[in-house]
Amino acid sequence: MAYWPHIYLLIFILLLWGLEKLFPNFMARLEENLLVLVISSIMCVSFGQVIARYGFNAGWSAALEFNTIAFSWLILLGMSYGIKTGIHLGVDIVLNRVPRPAAKALSLLGALAAMMYGLILLDSAWVAAMGVDVKGGAIEYWAKMYKINIGAEELRYPEYIQQMFDVKPRVQRWLLLVILPIGLSLLVYRSWQAFLAILFNKRSMLISAHEAQDLVEENKGVLKD
Repeated sequence: MAYWPHIYLLIFILLLWGLEKLFPNFMARLEENLLVLVISSIMCVSFGQVIARYGFNAGWSAALEFNTIAFSWLILLGMSYGIKTGIHLGVDIVLNRVPRPAAKALSLLGALAAMMYGLILLDSAWVAAMGVDVKGGAIEYWAKMYKINIGAEELRYPEYIQQMFDVKPRVQRWLLLVILPIGLSLLVYRSWQAFLAILFNKRSMLISAHEAQDLVEENKGVLKD
């Protein structure tokens, strides 16, 4: 198996780390805007399909495939974003009942588990090297799609793009699936960041705490006033 995708992913993570150090606010807004763009595109296509189908008896044949792919982008980007911002929901009853050192140890274990989960899905070759009967991974699957260069089922380039760049009509599947290794790499990176933040007491846990409950307690007398 070629290792050039691993090198590119490593460069991407290092570049992301450097940019976030230099421009933290800009990079945070960029990530949020990207997620908003994906969600908005799903909503617009879905709404447009309803209007086109029931209003004009027409529609976009690639709408379902587009929304399916866009939703996968949303999930893969949202996994790492949820860890970065601490908004993933979870059951924290044990963390809130055990002593603080034990809660910290469990939180570290959770961050480590999330990182290992991402690494296994990204590339299982290192797991197979330990004698486990497993093969494949996101990098290998994407590299295979890149090599065979097959197109999507319905998604097509506009005609002017086909003529300008001399490409085949169907959008390459590897281009649509590039978010798979990138999203899992981000998951590993954000999990490692969370692990360090918990280790050095910059955050308490991997999942969201009781912010909503705290807000209710703080503002329960507002309506009375």
